[in-house]
Amino acid sequence: MAQVLEFKLPDLGEGLTEAEIVRWLVEVGDVVAVDQPVVEVETAKAMVEVPCPYGGVVTARFGEEGAELPVGAPLLTVAVGAPADPGAPVDSHTPDDGGAPVGVRAPEEPAERALQAAAEESSGNVLVGYGTAAAPARRRRVRPTRPAFEVPAALSGEATSGGSESPATRVDGPVPVISPLVRRLAREHDVDLRALAGSGPDGLITRADVEAAIGAGPAGTAGTREAVASEERRQVEAGQEPTRAGLASRHPLTGVRGLVADKMSRSRREIPEATCWVDADATELLAARAAMNAAVTERDGQKVSLLALFARISVAALGRFPVLNSSVDMEAREVRRFADIHLGFAAQTDRGLVVPVVRHAQTRTTESINAELIRLTEEGRAGKLTPRDLTGGTFTLNNYGVFGVDGSTPIINHPEAAMLGVGRIVPKPWVHQGELAVRHVVQLSLTFDHRVCDGGTAGGFLRYVADCVEQPALLLRSV
Repeated sequence: MAQVLEFKLPDLGEGLTEAEIVRWLVEVGDVVAVDQPVVEVETAKAMVEVPCPYGGVVTARFGEEGAELPVGAPLLTVAVGAPADPGAPVDSHTPDDGGAPVGVRAPEEPAERALQAAAEESSGNVLVGYGTAAAPARRRRVRPTRPAFEVPAALSGEATSGGSESPATRVDGPVPVISPLVRRLAREHDVDLRALAGSGPDGLITRADVEAAIGAGPAGTAGTREAVASEERRQVEAGQEPTRAGLASRHPLTGVRGLVADKMSRSRREIPEATCWVDADATELLAARAAMNAAVTERDGQKVSLLALFARISVAALGRFPVLNSSVDMEAREVRRFADIHLGFAAQTDRGLVVPVVRHAQTRTTESINAELIRLTEEGRAGKLTPRDLTGGTFTLNNYGVFGVDGSTPIINHPEAAMLGVGRIVPKPWVHQGELAVRHVVQLSLTFDHRVCDGGTAGGFLRYVADCVEQPALLLRSV
C-alpha cells in the first residue's frame, strides 16, 4: 500500500524561525518528483522555493497563501509508492533500499530521481497550474489526510451524473503582487486586490497601488473623512485644539521590517557607538570615474558606479586599519578580527531596507565589485536574494546620498564594528590650491564600535578614505 508522508517546513538557516507562504507551486492530486519545489515562502531575509524530499502524489496542503508558519509545521502530505495502475500490485519498498519507502530521497540511490521521472511520464497525470483551467477529471487514488481545504471535483476525479465528467473548474491563482507585504497591507485595509490594476512590471500590484486604493476608499469612508476634516476646521476657527480619537493605523513588525527592528534594537543596546565626520573634495574622483567610463562599450562591460569606487576605497582603508573589520564577543571578552572582507551595502527595496553582501571583496577588482553590486541590487529589487546574499557581512557601506541628504548617524549593522556613510555630492565653495573655487564636495561619516578602537584609529581610517576621494591615485598603491 502507498505510504503517506508528511513534509514539514525545514530549517531555512541563519536562525530563522518562521516563513510566510507566498505561492503554492503544486495542487492536491499533483504528482511531484523528489526535490521538486512545491511552495515559495518568504522569510525575514529572502524569498525561497522549498523542495520536497519525497516523490509521489500530493494528498493535502496546510496553510493558505499569506499565512505564516513556524519551522517544523506541516506543509503538505505526499502518498509515496502508489503505482500508476490502480489494479497493479503495490510493493511499498524497493528490493534493495533497505526498507525506505518508494519516493523518499535516498542519496545512495542516484538513479531514483530518473526512475521517478519516468514513472510520472507513464502515469499520464497532468499538473494543474495557477490561473489556468483544471485538466479533465482523471481517477486518482488520492486519500487526503487532514486537508486544509476542499478538493475541487476536477481534481478529485468525481464525475457528474449521467456518466459525463464534470466541467473544468477554474482554479483561481494568487493575485500578482510585488511583495507579500503588499498582500498583507491589502488584507489589513479590506482592499480587494483582484479589483486593482497593477502599475508594476507585467501588471504587478505595488504598495503604491494598494495605498492609492486605501486613500480612495468607498464613498462612505470619503464622507467620513470630510466630516472629520470639517469638524477640525470648526475647532480651529473657534480657537480650540483639534482632537482625534483612536489610532490611524496599525502595522505589525514582521518580515523584513521585523528583522530590521530586532537587529537595530540589539545594536543600540549592545554597541557603544561613536561617529566622526569629514568633508572631502570629490571633484577628482568624479573625473576619474568619467575617464574610466569614457571608453566603456556595451561589449566591454558595465560602467563603474560611484558606489563601486567607494567600495573599493573602503576595502583599501580596511587593509590599512583591519581592526574595523571585526566584531566583539563579550562572552569571551575578545575582539574577533576577520581575515576576509565581506562588504555589505544598504539598499532600499519595495520589501524594505536590505543589506546584500559582496563576499571576499579584498580579492576583487573595481570592475568585479561593480558587477557584484549590480547583480545583488537587481536580485534585491526582484525579491530573489538568498539568505547567503544577506548574511555574513563584516563591514557596511551606506550610501544615503541617494536620498538627497548630506549626513547621517546610522546604527551599526550588528554584530559588525563599523559603517561608512556617504552623503550626496554637491557643488560648494571650496579652497582649492589656495584659491576659492566651486568644487564637488561630499560628506563622509564613520560610525564605529568604541570597544574595538579609539578615535585615533577611526579618524585615521576616515582621513585615508577622504584622501583617496580627493586623490584617487592613492589607490594605485593598494591595487
